[in-house]
Amino acid sequence: MAVAPTLSPPTDDGLSQRRFLAVIGPCAVFFVAVVAVTPWIGSSGISLRGVFSGVSPDREIFLIARLPRILFGATVGGSLAVAGVLFQALLRNSLATPFTLGISSGSSFGAVVAIALGLNIVILGVPIISICAFAGAFLTVLLVFFIARSSGALPTFTLLLAGVTLNFVFAALIMFFYYASTFAGAYMITRWMMGSLDVVDYPTLWRTTPLVALAVAAVTWLSPQLNLLAAGADWAATRCVDARCLKALCYFAGSLLTGAVTAFSGPIGFVGLIVPHTLRMVAGPDHRILVPGSFLLGAGFLVLCDTAARTLLAPTEIPVGVITALLGGPFFIVLLKTKQGELW
Repeated sequence: MAVAPTLSPPTDDGLSQRRFLAVIGPCAVFFVAVVAVTPWIGSSGISLRGVFSGVSPDREIFLIARLPRILFGATVGGSLAVAGVLFQALLRNSLATPFTLGISSGSSFGAVVAIALGLNIVILGVPIISICAFAGAFLTVLLVFFIARSSGALPTFTLLLAGVTLNFVFAALIMFFYYASTFAGAYMITRWMMGSLDVVDYPTLWRTTPLVALAVAAVTWLSPQLNLLAAGADWAATRCVDARCLKALCYFAGSLLTGAVTAFSGPIGFVGLIVPHTLRMVAGPDHRILVPGSFLLGAGFLVLCDTAARTLLAPTEIPVGVITALLGGPFFIVLLKTKQGELW
């Protein structure tokens, strides 16, 4: 009989400052190095002198075209990585991702409806497509929560089934709207579904950063309790942890992180799978390290993927979701092979 792969809880109760810095330090160095170097890489060469002079094309390319895109890419990558950590702890399944519970499909459905109806307008500086995408994600979060909720609890198995079921339902609805759309609408739907960071400005960054910062701060504060939750709700209860409340907080925090960035970037897969597992293999399962470390690694990883996406076939850009999928697919297969003994 198939058994879902589970995550092992940390074996030690203490976290030394030395161990924390030994893991988080290199992650922070990697993140800073990536953000510092990638704005200078692109199809158009720019010079240090040109960027820091007055009005010049180099300055415009650096400050307007590349810097906000890189900062937003870091926000998206870090958010999806932390959401992956959360859902893997919540579902106690090492193969869970930010999109397992249908949030990505709900967000995509909202965006597809807006595209199919030709709602190419902007409200208060926000594209209506992004508003509909966030609304779709938000409604999906509530729908999955109320379907899975039973007697005040949030059963993991029911939560997973509800998310997977809604994934299929939204996928079918998306295909229907795609089939009924015009050629231009179908192209826009396909392009959005690939995930991309090519249309980003500073206002978009300011809108998403506060939500992401709030959610990441809350998750970091809850990270010691996540260690107990990873061992099971009963074990967490013996350590005076309200497992029901913690599960709900994890679910909504992970959903907020996923929905806030997906509304503007589209679905970008595998970041929430690759990054947490890479860090877990190096540093172990302690969430006090996994949460901040995953944010830093996820941010740097997606920025690197986006840099490759905009330079490999320059001046043509590859959707960054294609790059992450090409990297994530083989990683997922390797993970399945290594987990084979637990799956069957």
